[in-house]
Amino acid sequence: MRRSKLSLAAIPASVLMLAACSQPAEQAAEDVEVGGADVQSNLSIVTGGTTGVYYPIGGALSGIIGDNLEGQSASVEATGASVENIRLLGSGESHLAIVQGDAADQAFTGTGDFEGGAVETYSLAVLYPNVFHAVTLQSIAEREDFNCFRDVIGTRYSVGDIGSGNEATTTQVFSSLEIGPSQVELQQLGYAETANALTNNQLDAGSWVVGEGHSGITELGTTEDIALIEICDDERDAIVSGYGGYTEHVIEGGTYPGIDEDVQTIAVWNALVVPGSFNDDQAYEITKAMFENIDQVVGVYAPGEQYLVPETIENSPVPVHPGALRFYEEQGVGVPEDLRPEGAPTPPEPPRSRVPPMTRAAMDPRVSSVPR
Repeated sequence: MRRSKLSLAAIPASVLMLAACSQPAEQAAEDVEVGGADVQSNLSIVTGGTTGVYYPIGGALSGIIGDNLEGQSASVEATGASVENIRLLGSGESHLAIVQGDAADQAFTGTGDFEGGAVETYSLAVLYPNVFHAVTLQSIAEREDFNCFRDVIGTRYSVGDIGSGNEATTTQVFSSLEIGPSQVELQQLGYAETANALTNNQLDAGSWVVGEGHSGITELGTTEDIALIEICDDERDAIVSGYGGYTEHVIEGGTYPGIDEDVQTIAVWNALVVPGSFNDDQAYEITKAMFENIDQVVGVYAPGEQYLVPETIENSPVPVHPGALRFYEEQGVGVPEDLRPEGAPTPPEPPRSRVPPMTRAAMDPRVSSVPR
């Protein structure tokens, strides 16, 4: 992966706001000093739509920050998700963002949606894998004879909302499978609009790149007979071996109403990221507070429990922020060399008597290692 040098410049602070409020981040006030450097007294956390997983996780993080970090608060904002979130970080309108790993990697390397306009972002934590769901109705699947993903050629397909990580991932999947834009009647719809278009026969299938058990797919499955289009063996090989850091994944039967058999697909990790200028000490404090209060995050997204452990940082799509790196080293968690910010020394092997790291559950072997 292509990495660039971290620049730790001070950034202006913001006015204190209630953690649950959703307000713009550009309301500036006087700076406060922590650890001899300027930090943000109020943080803007950009997430995704209010019906998705990002938004409640952002709400949990805002509560953790407000309850545990003296003099700091955070507001959570609903957005179009990953690509928009990274652009908000780059413009200085926000401070923390929950994003998909493929979008973060594109931003860091100045590729894809960020061609010619790289945005330097760094990870505080890796959260859980987003799973690629190619959703249709059972009646449509039978009519169009959907067996493998390439069967969507010639149909009406929603790639996701404009500027979303959903769109970025779907576009990359199409590219890896050499499916050109002229081969599919593409539409750019959000999750709710995709569901409505399916039920009104205005669409044949669409992508949900989300955490397993997503409420929008579950709700659609309670009113309609749904189907998930499988990504077949050769298709998964092409996607996983290509760009984007994807991994193979299995949606187990019973996850959604009417889907009784396992479905083979791919996944991409989600990360909590900050701009390169984010304060070192503040990054450390937020990372530490999040993992010390991780039950609050699990409380809003229970399927992520097995992934919400410090060790998951090895799947980061971009380098780890130096402040967060300090936390992981204290926990005895090894951070791969290519994820260490430039200039950060490689620590010696920790002694066996070291305090063991915080753990929650064994990592799922199907998604525990993302190809880089």
